[in-house]
Amino acid sequence: MQNLLRVVIGLFGLLFVVMAIGFVLDPARAAANLGVGPISPLGLATLRGDFLGFFGGSGALSIIGAVRNDSRFLTAPLLIVALTLTGRLVTIVVSGFDPAMAVPMIVEALLVLALGLGWRSLARS
Repeated sequence: MQNLLRVVIGLFGLLFVVMAIGFVLDPARAAANLGVGPISPLGLATLRGDFLGFFGGSGALSIIGAVRNDSRFLTAPLLIVALTLTGRLVTIVVSGFDPAMAVPMIVEALLVLALGLGWRSLARS
C-alpha cells in the first residue's frame, strides 16, 4: 500500500513539474488552460515566476519525498495545495461556483488526500 501511495504522489509531482515547464515555455497558453492570462510583460514574468515556483517546487518536493520515502519533503506541497484548495472554496462562498472550477478542485482534493496520507505514513528519515 505504501509503495502505491509513493507512486501516486510521484505521478502527481511529475504532473506538476510538466505544468511548471509549460509555464516557462509558453506562459500565456499554460495560463489560459487555468483561466488566467497576462496583460503585460509583468504578467508574463509573474506567470513564469509564480507558477514555476508553485508547480515546480511542489512537484519537485513531491517527487523527492516519494523517491526517498521521506514524508518531510511532503510538508510544503501539502500546505501549498491545501491553501490553494481553501482559496477555491472561499471563491465559491464569495463569488459562487462555476463548473469549470470542478476539475482543478477534484485534483487538488485528491492531491491533498495523497500528500496527507503520505505525510502521515511515509518514513521520516
